[in-house]
Amino acid sequence: MSGQNSLGHPDIFHLRAAIGWLELGNATEAAVELGHIASELRGHSDVLLVRLDIAMCLKDWSTAESLALQLTELQPDAAGVWIGLAYARRRMPGGGMKSAYDALAPVGDRFPKEPVIPFNLACYACQLGELEVAQTWLTKAFRRGDKKGIREMALKETDLEPLWPWVRKRESK
Repeated sequence: MSGQNSLGHPDIFHLRAAIGWLELGNATEAAVELGHIASELRGHSDVLLVRLDIAMCLKDWSTAESLALQLTELQPDAAGVWIGLAYARRRMPGGGMKSAYDALAPVGDRFPKEPVIPFNLACYACQLGELEVAQTWLTKAFRRGDKKGIREMALKETDLEPLWPWVRKRESK
């Protein structure tokens, strides 16, 4: 929890209902539930996290980027908010691979047990034509996660297609 007021009754129930709607795949109803939360609590980090999920489900990348930026201030040690920021920046109007890479690279080594960050950085670097940088990030992803699982993901991820021969070569070692 952030240093903000805790969510009490009935706000916590609206938050949980919103999460339930998201789990059912209905971001619109989730947003309606969040609208019932007291206005002074709508900036609570738990509410913002659900709003971020809603924005991403609705492919509202500009809103997702704005929410993720707020969350990087409130929860700088939460890897998921940085991943969400990069994801939104990749897809938002005026964004792209470079913007996504620039958002995630500064925290690339901050989360030594999180393989998704270096994996995503490898994808972005690969798409930017920086194959050696991409290999470095993908090597970090292999070290941080399940090597076999990361290899399988890498060989299915079209963003990494230029590295597929390198990944296959690593498999044979």
